[in-house]
Amino acid sequence: MLKRFWGYFSNYKRPLIISCICVILESIFELVIPLLMADIIDVGVPARDTSYILIRGAEMVVCALIALALGAAYAHFGSIAGMGFGAELRRAEYKKVQEYSFSNIDHFSTSSLVTRLTNDVTVLQNAICNGIRPVVRGPFMMVAAFIMTVILNPKLSLIFLAAIPILGLFLYFILRKLGPMYGQMQKALDKVNRTIQENLIAIRVVKSFVTEDYERGKFAEVNSRFRKTSEGAFHYAALNMPCFQLVMYSTIICILWFGGNMVISSSMQVGELTGFLSYVLQILNSLMMISNVFMMLTRSVTSCERILEVLDEPIDIKDASVSRDPDGTVKDLQPGLEVSRGDITFENVWFKYDKDAPEYVLSDISLNLGAGQTMGILGATGSAKTSLVQLIPRLYEATKGHVLIDGHDVKEYSLVHLRDAIGVVLQKNTLFSGSIRENLLWGNSSASDEELMWACRIACADEFISRLPQGLDTVLDQGGVNVSGGQKQRLCIARALLKKPRVLIFDDSTSAVDTATESRIRHALAHDLPHTTKIIISQRISSVQHADQILIMDNGHINETGTHRQLLDHNEIYQNMYWSQKKGAKA
Repeated sequence: MLKRFWGYFSNYKRPLIISCICVILESIFELVIPLLMADIIDVGVPARDTSYILIRGAEMVVCALIALALGAAYAHFGSIAGMGFGAELRRAEYKKVQEYSFSNIDHFSTSSLVTRLTNDVTVLQNAICNGIRPVVRGPFMMVAAFIMTVILNPKLSLIFLAAIPILGLFLYFILRKLGPMYGQMQKALDKVNRTIQENLIAIRVVKSFVTEDYERGKFAEVNSRFRKTSEGAFHYAALNMPCFQLVMYSTIICILWFGGNMVISSSMQVGELTGFLSYVLQILNSLMMISNVFMMLTRSVTSCERILEVLDEPIDIKDASVSRDPDGTVKDLQPGLEVSRGDITFENVWFKYDKDAPEYVLSDISLNLGAGQTMGILGATGSAKTSLVQLIPRLYEATKGHVLIDGHDVKEYSLVHLRDAIGVVLQKNTLFSGSIRENLLWGNSSASDEELMWACRIACADEFISRLPQGLDTVLDQGGVNVSGGQKQRLCIARALLKKPRVLIFDDSTSAVDTATESRIRHALAHDLPHTTKIIISQRISSVQHADQILIMDNGHINETGTHRQLLDHNEIYQNMYWSQKKGAKA
């Protein structure tokens, strides 16, 4: 696992190495100080040599100042290494998530992905920033100080042989309990983030249904669960300090007892005992550092596993026709294969979202749509209309069968070219924070104002944009909450049109638009984009009755395909939809 994460230090190896060297040098100078102190007590004080005491005292001050400077240098370089590591790891996670297909994203909740990209990376980042010092200093100081105690008094140093195993036993039982608890704590944090996210996204629904009290209760429940889980984890983590202090003070008492008897019997000098105690404190402090490192690593391992789940998620939809340079630049391996006409063919296509699911969402779909034609898709809710069109730009992968564009399987196209040639206006419209212009430029970043207004005219968005004081530069709030649902849909249509795609898919994307405006959009599309293949999913027959062919979906199957007149003559599903909508229009 450590080998996997070492690569994220590639740009920060130098600060990491320098910080480790600073810690080692700092430890060496701190180890010298007790020896100088022992000399003052055993040599300078008995001889009453003031100059000797002052010289040794000055040397101690110099060592302390050098250690202080090295500690400050460690803090500087350690923070660069830790924060840089966190930034690289977060960038790698975010890049991997961007490569996910819809199916991959379905494996994680949004709140969990947010936690893994923020909190879990922060845990590792803090572990690096705060862990370099104890990881390097702890073992080095413990071994070096133990050697010094052996040099000063080998017999007295044997006390550590009993103290260290006892401390190790305490630490083992604490860590054994802590490991699973940290995992539960991160999962509880996922639920807290999910509740907050859902509440903020649906805040208007919450207020319109006056369910604030219910939402507060729901948040209180997950927040309380997170608190209890955290309390349990930190309860065991807090046991580390009293257990350590018990062993530490017991060790000091034993050393004072046996060391005092040695001083009385003249087998040890007072200065030696004082220096010995200084090294003992350094050893015990090192043991404390090491125990804290184990505590930190226990939590870090949980976060490491959660991050690796994101990084190791196998990509369902692989782009076999392109490769990427180390800097992420796309290299097209088949530059000649592009969507030129927009012919669409489904050959015995079967599809299910989960490979282990017992039933297919789409079953044995075969159809053909010629270039420049318009297909309408109707069907009851849950009849898999959206699932069908999502296979065309490979938002999902067909489980069996083939989806062809211009006679080539969609898998043969690079994802970049395929999706650039297909404009999709999804059922759930999304606008980003920024101006209308910035949102539209998602469709074509180099589009001129004339092209922007051309797309807005076809989408009938120019009607309301012209009434806005700042026009295209009007700022949209997050999610486009300061425009109506119909205006949002028209902006999304305009954004897709700016791609000038060969295939245009509308997934119920005019549901919030009145029929008169929808009719103008339909006529503008037919006039300005006559060679573009169009697929329109709708619940309104008026939206698709002029299509070249209309597809009736029923529970994942094609019920029938035909024109408006053909279906109205003998298709029961179409007839029921037509007469119910006509009756509703009259009413």
